[in-house]
Amino acid sequence: MRLDNASAYITATSAVRPQGVFRNGKLQWEHPAGDLQTLLRYGYEQLGSAYPKFHKMDALSKLGWLTAEVLLGANPLLERHAAPGVGLALANRSSSLDTDVRYYDTVKDIASPALFVYTLPNIVMGEICIRHGFKGENVFFVQDRFDTASLAGYVQELFNEKAVTACVCGWVEVMQDRFDAALYLVENQAGERAIPFTAVAMQHLYQTIANGNGETDSRSESTDH
Repeated sequence: MRLDNASAYITATSAVRPQGVFRNGKLQWEHPAGDLQTLLRYGYEQLGSAYPKFHKMDALSKLGWLTAEVLLGANPLLERHAAPGVGLALANRSSSLDTDVRYYDTVKDIASPALFVYTLPNIVMGEICIRHGFKGENVFFVQDRFDTASLAGYVQELFNEKAVTACVCGWVEVMQDRFDAALYLVENQAGERAIPFTAVAMQHLYQTIANGNGETDSRSESTDH
C-alpha cells in the first residue's frame, strides 16, 4: 500500500531515549544519572515549563507529555490548525501496566485514587490534549513492537478522509525504568524540513535515533512501501 500521496508530511520529530532528548534528530540534552523519575523531572526542568500538574502524572503520562513538549513547545499548532482538526495516535507495548502494578501495590494497604486515575494507557493522550488544546480524532494502540506500517496507515486514512489537518503520532513506552518515546508531527502542508509521510520514513527516523547517531536530517529517507 502506498502511504505517500502528498497529502501528509512529517514536519517535526522528537524522542526521549536513554541516550538523551532529541528534536528533529538533534541532541537537545543528555540525561543525568538516575532512575526514570529523576530523568523525567530533569527534562521538565530543562524545558523551563510552568505546569504543576506534571508532577502528579504517572510515568507514562510524564514521558508522553515531555516528548510532546519537546516536539511542540516552539511550534504552536493551533496558530495554523483548528483544534478539532488536530489528532493524536499513539502506541506502546506495555499499555498502563507500569502504573497498574504500582496501583496494585497500594491496594494491599490503602488504594491510591491518584494512581487509579492513570490505569488506562490513553490517559497520556488526555494530558497532551489538555496541554495543547487538541480536540481531534485520537486512538491508542497496544502492540508487541512499534509497528510503523499500521500506525502510518491509520493516520494516513485520517488525512484521506479529511478528519484531520495535523496529527501527532508515535510510540510512548514505559515499564519500570525501561522507557522509549518517539513522536512525529504530521501536517497536510509541507514545511522547511518536511518529508512525505510514510511508514518507511517513520522507521528510518526511529532507528537512526535509536542507534545513537546524533543529528539526522529527516529529509534523508522518503521511500514508499
